[in-house]
Amino acid sequence: MASKLLRAVVLGPPGSGKGTVCQRIAESFGLQHLSSGHFLRENIRAKSEVGVLAKQYLERGLLVPDHVITSVMMMELEKKQSQHWLLDGFPRTLVQAEALDRICELDLVINLNIPFETLKDRLSARWIHPASGRVYNMEFNPPHVHGIDDITGELLIQREDDKPDAVAARLRKYKDAAKPVIELYKSRGVLHAFSGTETNKIWPYVYTLVSSKIRPVNSKEAD
Repeated sequence: MASKLLRAVVLGPPGSGKGTVCQRIAESFGLQHLSSGHFLRENIRAKSEVGVLAKQYLERGLLVPDHVITSVMMMELEKKQSQHWLLDGFPRTLVQAEALDRICELDLVINLNIPFETLKDRLSARWIHPASGRVYNMEFNPPHVHGIDDITGELLIQREDDKPDAVAARLRKYKDAAKPVIELYKSRGVLHAFSGTETNKIWPYVYTLVSSKIRPVNSKEAD
């Protein structure tokens, strides 16, 4: 088992189940789950310099540029130098991957390879609670009350880019940006790809892989 700190990343297109897989890895292996979306929302709420900047892009329906998201993530990673961690939603582009290279070397990159049709269906059925980023899927993870967040009772929304017409363009954009990142980690021998349409079926294989790098926090096998 590894005695050094584990540095891992989960890559995957929107709707691939990245957040769920990251959460399960974090809980099973005691890794800090570092989500770029979560840190962006925190900065926006705190009205920090990068938060104000990020909000301007998001309000115009634009992707947050590399230098803004990189700045947010580098600040967070500096605080986590003595912990095992797992990145979710970063790096998404080659520029972001190169920035990450400057501060650490990754031990493990998991790539979730989900069919286009599955992603399209999942995203079109996805609703979110804007303040927390909590995600619901009307088909397999619906809220207790239709259109209402389980925890706060506030209204859920469907993001413009989750609406069916926008999904195909969004997935193409992700694929174009992610391709060189995937190739980079593949060439270094740290990339492991998992294909399928159900997170629960992919999960045992991910669990086995991560177990080869770090000891689970309890000895129970994967569900």
